[in-house]
Amino acid sequence: MTSRWIGSALVIVILAGACVQLGRWQLHRLAEREARNGVTRSNLAAPPAKLSEIVGADRVVGEQHDWRTAVVTGRYDASKQIVVRYRNVNDRPGFEIVTPLVLTDGTALLVDRGFLARQGGELAPATIPPVPTGEVTVTGRLRRSEHGGHTTGGTPVDGTARLINGPDYASALDLKLYDGYLAVDQQQPPADPAFGKFPGPEIDDGPHFFYALQWFFFALLAIGGLVYFSRQDLQDKDALAAEQADGEAGPEPDVADRNRSATAVGVSDGSPPPPEP
Repeated sequence: MTSRWIGSALVIVILAGACVQLGRWQLHRLAEREARNGVTRSNLAAPPAKLSEIVGADRVVGEQHDWRTAVVTGRYDASKQIVVRYRNVNDRPGFEIVTPLVLTDGTALLVDRGFLARQGGELAPATIPPVPTGEVTVTGRLRRSEHGGHTTGGTPVDGTARLINGPDYASALDLKLYDGYLAVDQQQPPADPAFGKFPGPEIDDGPHFFYALQWFFFALLAIGGLVYFSRQDLQDKDALAAEQADGEAGPEPDVADRNRSATAVGVSDGSPPPPEP
């Protein structure tokens, strides 16, 4: 119970506790992902419906609406079209073209019209398929607004952006936009064939369970290491103490030493030496 070992034990216990909490956090994320996957499967299986029947009056596409198939009718506003850069579809870098669709009630919904693969090192698509004129009916998957943490890529600058974010676009484009967007699946009149299709959602549990096991293993390893090295230290100290005790007692003289001592004593007092054995 030295101060060194007490301090080491406290540090290791704290680290082990942190590992346990991180493992529990990964299990919590796993539960969230499983719940989200359940909603996604349900929305993918739901029949198409009008936008007003899916999203409420707050015009917010929430997690409960993600990947739901909606049908909207309106007119594209080509003057406020946005090129979304740094996109990747099926491991191919490129751009996505987002155009506001103005609805009959004066509100607007961002429509991701499709993906254009990047050609060489171009910073913007060389040609963009024209926006259909007149009334358009779009069927697609509702998606939530994208958020990039501390980045500001959701605000369009010079007709380009890095994220698709309804509130950020609304202030920049001066439109009453829904908080969310629609990824085109079908369109009447038909969309330009130059646009690539969007992949579906990834529905799996991810690595969270195995990450949780790793964190729990680290906690056990830390506690086990503390026990092992503390016992090893005690054994080393016991062995050292035993060696010191043997050194203080001194080695026991052997028979020859005792005989030589007796001979020396006999010569010194004039007595004859003892007979040889």
